[in-house]
Amino acid sequence: MSFDGLFTRAVTNELSTLLKGGRVNKIHQPFKNEIIMVIRAGGVNHKVLLSAHPSYARVQLTNDQYDNPSEPPMFCMLLRKHLEGYIIEDIHQVGLDRMIVFEVKGRNEIGDLSYKQLIVEIMGRHSNIVLVDKGRNMILDSIKHVSFAVNTHRAIQPGQEYIMPPAQDKKNPFEIDEQEILRHIDFNAGLLDKQLVQHFAGISPLMAKEILYQAGLANRSTLPKAFLALMNDVKKHHYQPAITTFKGKEFFYLFPLKHLSEEARVFESTGELLDRYYFGKAERDRVKQQSNDLERFILNEKEKNEKKIIKLERTLVEAQNADQYQLYGELLTANLYAVEKGMKEVSVLNYYSEDSSNITIPLDARKTPSENAQKYFTRYQKAKNALKIVEQQIIHAREEVTYFEGLQQQVEAASPKDIQEIRDELVEGGYIRQRQKRGNKKNQVMKVVLERYTSSDGTEILVGKNNKQNDYLTNKAAARDDIWLHTKDIPGSHVVIRSKEPADKTILEAATIAAYYSKARSSSSVPVDFTKVRHVKKPSGAKPGFVIYEQQQTVYVTPDEDLVLALKN
Repeated sequence: MSFDGLFTRAVTNELSTLLKGGRVNKIHQPFKNEIIMVIRAGGVNHKVLLSAHPSYARVQLTNDQYDNPSEPPMFCMLLRKHLEGYIIEDIHQVGLDRMIVFEVKGRNEIGDLSYKQLIVEIMGRHSNIVLVDKGRNMILDSIKHVSFAVNTHRAIQPGQEYIMPPAQDKKNPFEIDEQEILRHIDFNAGLLDKQLVQHFAGISPLMAKEILYQAGLANRSTLPKAFLALMNDVKKHHYQPAITTFKGKEFFYLFPLKHLSEEARVFESTGELLDRYYFGKAERDRVKQQSNDLERFILNEKEKNEKKIIKLERTLVEAQNADQYQLYGELLTANLYAVEKGMKEVSVLNYYSEDSSNITIPLDARKTPSENAQKYFTRYQKAKNALKIVEQQIIHAREEVTYFEGLQQQVEAASPKDIQEIRDELVEGGYIRQRQKRGNKKNQVMKVVLERYTSSDGTEILVGKNNKQNDYLTNKAAARDDIWLHTKDIPGSHVVIRSKEPADKTILEAATIAAYYSKARSSSSVPVDFTKVRHVKKPSGAKPGFVIYEQQQTVYVTPDEDLVLALKN
């Protein structure tokens, strides 16, 4: 657990320093469990993300962009009514728990002063965002409703009294000395990290392991000193927010976690750290929920065509034996007198061979000699006809496999809005049926929105993340002399540099984006082709997103998520 009580304290300090005295300008609810508040403070607009996501709950300042729904949810509308235009009087943490309270003051609809609390409870799948009327300590609403049937201690529902979660009987790590630490640790019992978590507030297993690591050989002398040294830095807000990578997995905390690795990436603020750590994670989780049926369909279609290719290739091998079947039929017809029903094979003179050698012909013992001859003529005719179409069927099946492999990659890299475009493409292609939609959609035109990036020298880079976007980007949005990029022989996005003569560094940056939005995202030294848009053509009748190109050059890059994020911002 990275977002523990100590991390919450650091986030609260960062929010309070920047936002105290600010005004709530706008409130949006881009997703079911997440709120965005735009707060004007110090002459600057700050975006605050409040998330009650079951896996990614957090509070943070953010620079990420979020699409807002055309119709705000009811909770969002209620927050706008009670909070927009209000002043942030204070932001504080409840003890060292993972709870942050926004104290706000403003005038209600009849002009009276009104005091509200927006309370964010960061508790894993039980996380919540609760709006409370401070004067009456009454819940106005919450992003998740919880009844007494679910939680006997308290209900989180409109009209109920707001009751804090049960307090944990733990010591404040900022108010103890070495002797107090030793009184709570039993060195003979072992599992010292779990003992630290059990007895001291705000400490997660991750922090406990770091304390033990920095203590070296943890004993009655070294453990308290390491504990207090780390707590002293945290108490004074001396942070180095960092992401530490261990065995391919990322961990974030207030400083580099040396018990995991000596190498870590340090950030200037907790907001910047969390933007980087959660980049795409919550979005991919939402996409997975929306696209489960789509992923299954795409996988089934891909596997169906792969099996079809195997069967067709067997048919092709059999079809290539057509001449052999004709020979058997003709030799049997010429030697009917030498064959009797019940024979399993017959050896006859092959008068078509140069040495006039004998040939053995397999027979069906249940058939007469003439029926066996007819059987071989039938197989000959069938094989001859199959040769004409089976190769074309194999080509088509391979195209289908390639198409669905591309869709698999696009779903993996998709945002929620991209999923609907992929679904629409499959409807238009006749693969799936249109879902029932509410309202009149006849006159509604879906606008294609491309991903936009800016290279280090200021050049615009456009990215298509699905076939609809790829077609629009390459065939309509791009100028003929813009530079077009795509991973070589690997499913991925179309990428366009809006420049006739981009710098080499810009080409490498665009190629990195193309590699990142491809099936080779986790690979190294990925080949990426680039050429002018004028040399990219879409064959007549080709699948969506499919193009051919010429006069290309190839560069090799390794996908870099940090670079992609930096170029997007």
